[in-house]
Amino acid sequence: MDGGQKRVNASLQRRLSLSLSLVIVLVALVAGVFSFLSAMDEANELQDDVLRQVAQLAQVAQGQSLPGAAAPLQGVDAEARVIVQRLGSGPVRPGPLALPAGLADGLQTLEVGGQSYRLLLSTTADGARLAVAQPSAFRDEIARDSALRTVMPLLLLVPVLLLIVAALVRTMFQPMAALAREIEQRAEHELHPVAEQQLPAEVQPFATAINRMLSKVEQSLQSQRRFVADAAHALRSPLTALSLQAERLAEAEMSAQAQERLAQLRLGLERGRQLLNQLLSLARAQSPTELVPAPLSAQTLYRQVLETLMPLAETRHIDLGVEGEQDAVLWACELDLFTLLSNLVDNAIRYTPPGGRVDLSVHSHQNQATLRIQDNGPGIPLAERDKVLQPFYRLLGNDQTGSGLGLSIVQTIAQRMGADMQLDFSDPARHSGLRVEIRLPLYRPAPQGR
Repeated sequence: MDGGQKRVNASLQRRLSLSLSLVIVLVALVAGVFSFLSAMDEANELQDDVLRQVAQLAQVAQGQSLPGAAAPLQGVDAEARVIVQRLGSGPVRPGPLALPAGLADGLQTLEVGGQSYRLLLSTTADGARLAVAQPSAFRDEIARDSALRTVMPLLLLVPVLLLIVAALVRTMFQPMAALAREIEQRAEHELHPVAEQQLPAEVQPFATAINRMLSKVEQSLQSQRRFVADAAHALRSPLTALSLQAERLAEAEMSAQAQERLAQLRLGLERGRQLLNQLLSLARAQSPTELVPAPLSAQTLYRQVLETLMPLAETRHIDLGVEGEQDAVLWACELDLFTLLSNLVDNAIRYTPPGGRVDLSVHSHQNQATLRIQDNGPGIPLAERDKVLQPFYRLLGNDQTGSGLGLSIVQTIAQRMGADMQLDFSDPARHSGLRVEIRLPLYRPAPQGR
């Protein structure tokens, strides 16, 4: 699931963010260039209007002995000055601009003395010609500054817009990421449908397909569990009958060789009965039926397990007992917890060498209880601890009878109960022995109302 989520983030989310960012940058670039050029044109047009207004003022004032050139005003930047100059039939030398004769009326840009000017030429009613000029560099500077002030807000807002788009895309993909996390954190037996109401319309078909697949998987698993349970039940009666016949046959007189073969037959029948019992336990543990939890005494459960398995421990000369008298009231289903503890203790008895010991204990800490079953057998290597939890897996080189279902049943029940199970060496220094700890919540009675 991690790989699928990473692919979604790397393909859809990242590609969408990148595509939107590129589109925004391109649109902003085109808009910025257009705004810049429009602002410059507007500024130039505004300054041309200034020249026209100055020319009209000059025409009004032409009756007042207008000089050949207007004297510069005090305190005005020389580059910002507007030059008003009367033209004659030849080049006018007294003024600041040596303008050639024969210039047509109207606005034009002219190079004079190595400097560019924006020039407006007009003819008055009495036939006199006036020239109103302004340095082009100053005009361009004003137009450029005005255009930059127009474009600057757009340039500043584009990065903010990119961050907002990235945040929006990430927010829109959160339902998909939440769906992936919800499915990933499920246990293998949790096959209930995923919620579709909070998902976007584009993702709902995907969720619907997942729910259909989960439904098919649930039906397939139920069929398998039902088949296992039915097969175990169907085989239990014939095996019981064969066991009874073998017991009756053992009472008859027969040769030593026949007795040896009968003993092997009875051992095989016993292993078959044990396998059927564990298959039934596994089918019940994997059943989705919810069992009601109740307050349980750990010491009481231990005594029930000892009563059930003490004959097997005595047969194998195993010292089986409970360490300490500390008790804890657990909040769990009695049948589930009894099956879990019985499988753990049975597993410890069978894999502990004759003359060994199996100890049961309980410890409480805050709101949690720890049930501990440990033995002084060979233990389980670190590399095998995940494998032994799988059905029908048995350690190589072990000659003990078993089906490889005990720890798998324990794991299934622990997951259904929400308990935490840990495997470790009972003697870490020698890497020997097996210690299994089951952590369960303690029973907390509801406070009584006053």
